[in-house]
Amino acid sequence: MMKKTKVLFVTQEISPYLDETELSKICRYLPQGTQESGKEIRVFMPKYGTINDRRNQLHEVIRLSGMNLIIDDTDHPLIIKVASIQSARMQVYFIDNEEYFQRKATVTDAKGKHFKDNDDRTIFYCRGVLETVKKLGWQPDVIHCHGWMTSLIPLFIKTSYKEDPHFKNAKVVYSLYNDSFEDTFNPEYSKKLMMEGIAASDVKELKDPTYSNIVLNAMSKSDAFIQMGEDMPKEYAAHIKKSGKPCLKHPEENYIKAYNEFYELIAEEETIEA
Repeated sequence: MMKKTKVLFVTQEISPYLDETELSKICRYLPQGTQESGKEIRVFMPKYGTINDRRNQLHEVIRLSGMNLIIDDTDHPLIIKVASIQSARMQVYFIDNEEYFQRKATVTDAKGKHFKDNDDRTIFYCRGVLETVKKLGWQPDVIHCHGWMTSLIPLFIKTSYKEDPHFKNAKVVYSLYNDSFEDTFNPEYSKKLMMEGIAASDVKELKDPTYSNIVLNAMSKSDAFIQMGEDMPKEYAAHIKKSGKPCLKHPEENYIKAYNEFYELIAEEETIEA
């Protein structure tokens, strides 16, 4: 009997918990379709303060919560909540923290400016997902990242968590959305990331943490890509061509089937070093 392929979805948006966008819609239906194709899934998103716990029937998972993550020399409690999308028979895990995710907004303030601590929120979210997956005792074959807030997952998987048995054989797919922003992360971003297993060369793109460089760093540590939309920035296209890594162009029809065939291909491939 063949073992089920396990796919971990890490995203910054899922409908109906947030307004419907291309990203949130894909991350609502893709995991469902992947599960229905016979694969095993886990799905994670941030628990923004705009998401009403009671209305969406979120509840804290005590056995998974209670850990502290150290970011910039400060302890931050990790709270895990879960909810079910009944019609999809699908559970969604939420990464929560009072300081980072209780404000009544997602990633920008009332004036449309990115929050100054989005860099710390990204670190907390990505590490929170990986630590929770470890607590679940689950070993994904493929990790699919959606949105810039997931951009550190590839870095962590290929460095700090490289020898961890939960992630040792995991392949990372990074979707290239048109979700760019003008603001830059804190200039100290690359320094905040210096934990065991991460060398200065691993974060060289992040010394100037623009949106483009954040994505290029994620690409440098990913095993494959999905191109959203017709056009791709020249630097991304050049990176893919030079790396020789697989890239799937998002099909308008039957994308769930195409993605799942891509997962199988990626899971079986030898890792290509950047």
